[in-house]
Amino acid sequence: MNHRQATLIRMLLSASCSFVLFMQFQHSAIAADQISESLPRPKIALALGGGGTRGAAHIGVLRVLEREGIHVDMITGTSIGAIIGGLYCAGLSVDEIEEKFRKPYIMKSYMTVPIYVSVAARPLFLMPRLVGWRPYDGFYFGNRFRNNYRRCLPKDRRNIEDLKLPFTAMTTNLSDGEPYPIDHGDLARAAQASSAIPVLRRPVSFEGEVLVDGCVVMNVPVDEAHKMGADFVIAVPVNERLEKVPGKTFRRVGSVARRIEQVFLARIDAPQLERADVVVHPLTDGIVVTSISSKDAIRAIQSGEEAMVLALPMIRQKLAEVQSRMQGEN
Repeated sequence: MNHRQATLIRMLLSASCSFVLFMQFQHSAIAADQISESLPRPKIALALGGGGTRGAAHIGVLRVLEREGIHVDMITGTSIGAIIGGLYCAGLSVDEIEEKFRKPYIMKSYMTVPIYVSVAARPLFLMPRLVGWRPYDGFYFGNRFRNNYRRCLPKDRRNIEDLKLPFTAMTTNLSDGEPYPIDHGDLARAAQASSAIPVLRRPVSFEGEVLVDGCVVMNVPVDEAHKMGADFVIAVPVNERLEKVPGKTFRRVGSVARRIEQVFLARIDAPQLERADVVVHPLTDGIVVTSISSKDAIRAIQSGEEAMVLALPMIRQKLAEVQSRMQGEN
């Protein structure tokens, strides 16, 4: 055998081995895919937190989940989380929801008139009480918001029972101080109740109960997501981060009230976030809860996208772990 023949044989053997290895790899990959597809898929829930305009970050979160093919099976939300979650469960696209915040249609209908005008006119609103009219306490009724929100919904999906995905809006029951999830009835009224910030907005009557914003007792409703039957809960708080600041910070007008909000939400969110599988916390610091600025809404949306992209590796890893555990239990 000459040198040329030996070289040819070695090349043929090498090619043959490569082909065999390639076929083995393909077979293994196909088998792995078949195993993955045969495993039960965890039911994924989003628990969307309250936070006014900061909650536009939820739009960015939903966009990334859709783009990555991570299917959401159910949504529960508080305040702005209920507002956006309800629209999404009703079948509105992420782009359609974003458009309502870029204008910003939703927040302008939420804040009917500037708060200082409402405060100045407060004595006029008290006059009807002199003749026996006793409305619930608060500056805004919220009826304009409810009506505008209802117009955003498809006509055949205005009740929670008719939504594309299971949904609950978290509220606070003023009568007993307990969480009160709304999982049926008029979606617009549920969104109104869930976002009725105490004092700013008047409580909402629902089936004999008097309800206000769910942020009072459960701002990120992780427990409710588990009750809905979720196997995997992604919690999305949108409040500002609670970080140590110098004492001179509180010489500024409004700084103490803002700090109290940060402390309250951080404390009430903590036990719920501990029970979530993954926490995605967009950076929304500096965005005022009642802002009607489209720039603030756009910044929040971008922040939601960025936070979700960073969380994707952890979400995929933990989803795989839950899926394997479910397989072991079967």
